[in-house]
Amino acid sequence: MSASIAVNNGVEDSVLREVRAYRLARVQEQLHKHDCPAILLYDPVNIRYATDTSNMQVWAGRNPTRYVLVFADGRIVAWEFHSSEHVWDGLDLNVELRGALSWTFFNAGHEAQRRAGTWGAEIVDVLRQHAGDNRRLAVDRLDPFGAAYLEKHGIALLDGQALMETARMIKSPGELVLVGESLRTAEKGIERMRRELRPGMTENELWAHLHFENIKHGGEWIETRLLASGDRTNPWMHECSSRVLQKGDLLAFDTDMVGPYGYCSDISRTWLVGDSRPSDEQRKLYELAYSQVHYNMDLLRPGMTFKEFADRAWTIPDQYIKNRYCCLAHGIGMVDEYPSIAHQADWDSAGYDGRFEAGMTVCVESYIGAEGGTQGVKLEQQVVIGEAGCVSLTGCGFETDWL
Repeated sequence: MSASIAVNNGVEDSVLREVRAYRLARVQEQLHKHDCPAILLYDPVNIRYATDTSNMQVWAGRNPTRYVLVFADGRIVAWEFHSSEHVWDGLDLNVELRGALSWTFFNAGHEAQRRAGTWGAEIVDVLRQHAGDNRRLAVDRLDPFGAAYLEKHGIALLDGQALMETARMIKSPGELVLVGESLRTAEKGIERMRRELRPGMTENELWAHLHFENIKHGGEWIETRLLASGDRTNPWMHECSSRVLQKGDLLAFDTDMVGPYGYCSDISRTWLVGDSRPSDEQRKLYELAYSQVHYNMDLLRPGMTFKEFADRAWTIPDQYIKNRYCCLAHGIGMVDEYPSIAHQADWDSAGYDGRFEAGMTVCVESYIGAEGGTQGVKLEQQVVIGEAGCVSLTGCGFETDWL
């Protein structure tokens, strides 16, 4: 069994085999489409997608110490971190394992450029062996020394991140099973937070309960610490702190949780601290956020363009526009993924077009908090787009008795 799948959680091996084959085929499809013989992957999430191997993912995201060449014919050459070849055990892949070479200042000091040359010579040699005269190479992430060496030696670099985001966009039925495993873990964490929530505890104490359930069930990490209470809920994007929760506070959070099998659960909810009833203002904020999420969910259809969605989306009342969430919706898979859908008000500066497709998993977002206000409501729902519209992937409830 791969070290990537340390906890099985009841998912059948046949599902894991299907998912691995599907994801590698999606990468190969993009390479063929762009007449590119190979892609060089450094992003640990992209490596996980293509090969289902992981190795100290958060650390590897900062330290480029493992990298993989995936060829259009399915062959893989993997440069693995020191003494970590075991993460490839049990995988049915056509892989050649080598030792990785890093030239970050931490690893190489003032020898960085020389080591990058040694690295580059090996990459060029492997490409010559397996790709013949085709000198195109997609790269998802590479620092200046590496890019300069490859270009100097006749390699034409393509945007590998675009290829990988496109490959990751459409989920297979097996992937949706794994997404479900992550979401069930997130729901356990949310339920635990709800049970433990009480006045007098800190935001950090409450947030720890989500981490506990994620790790307990084989999850991996949480990308942010977005949990805020009281006046820290406006504006949004405060990460959790030692603030003590007070009775009657709004409490809002965004899970951003990479759970079992490396898939992200991205759910936002807002609660009330203590057993009191919400104020009229709190109820109004909540009802507006709830309306925004569900109105926009009802719009989603395969074939709809991103621009059409932005133009038809729920209209944010004027007093809440300045503090609007950064996007209307975004793709989700192993982490936040393509696309990110800009608000109509932001379209000229931040928008780009495309089409929703069946099989895309998407998070529909809302934040409602008045400019200059003292509280706000954050809600987010994770869905999959089907032939007739979108379907929620989580049963995590809303505060419907506030409506």
